[in-house]
Amino acid sequence: MGGDGTDRPPDDEAADGDLPRGSEPVALGHRLGQVCADLLSRVAVDGAGITVMGSLAGGLRGARDQIAAVGALSSRLEDLQLTTGEGPCLDAFARGVPVLTADLAAELGRWPGFAPSALAAGAAAVFSFPLQLGVVRLGTLDLYRTRSGGLSRSQLASALAAGDAVTEALLTDPDTDPGTGEDIGWLPGVHADVHIASGMLSARSGMDVGTALLRLRAHAFAHGEPLREVARRVIARTLDLTDPIHDDPRPTPDPEDDHP
Repeated sequence: MGGDGTDRPPDDEAADGDLPRGSEPVALGHRLGQVCADLLSRVAVDGAGITVMGSLAGGLRGARDQIAAVGALSSRLEDLQLTTGEGPCLDAFARGVPVLTADLAAELGRWPGFAPSALAAGAAAVFSFPLQLGVVRLGTLDLYRTRSGGLSRSQLASALAAGDAVTEALLTDPDTDPGTGEDIGWLPGVHADVHIASGMLSARSGMDVGTALLRLRAHAFAHGEPLREVARRVIARTLDLTDPIHDDPRPTPDPEDDHP
């Protein structure tokens, strides 16, 4: 029982979705994971996640990370938004206001890339809240349900209060510097595989890095693969995306396999 009368797990018990324990940055992830876990009952949602980014442009390039998540679909929905470059998380961050989608099926025209795949994955309602203080915007708190339906006034109040608590934690963490834009130094690698793969593809093909990222996204979306997995295959040289004609979902054969 916590000091405020609420039930909380002991400090040495991590809730589902927490980052591994160890250093101070990980301790922050543990606290934020607990915020997500608490919201499941308070707001009657099936999953919650906290995504950080330094800027919208950086987020669209893949420079963002989900630092806490609970629920089977949280990571999948974040990956879909990263892959398609659209969705409630990006809209909430760009506009600085909550994006409350009680019926995702009614938003197919708004997010033609994200919405159908999110519905197929099992999401029916999504709610994203910007994490911000004045002009400083750090990311979003994202909630989802597997059934359609909006938030009640009390549920909305709980989600907004949680967003404020997360923002305060991010701004007061000793390793956080909101003035550095994308360089939020305590993050445990912001989609490093995606950045490395984009750079490798750019170097191999001569295309710019932005175009390389678009090609990674296009392949991931066309073949229903997580973007990070596509990136890892490019890094491992089992997938060749230097020529769109050769954009084949099957791994590239190893030349050594031709020799007995």
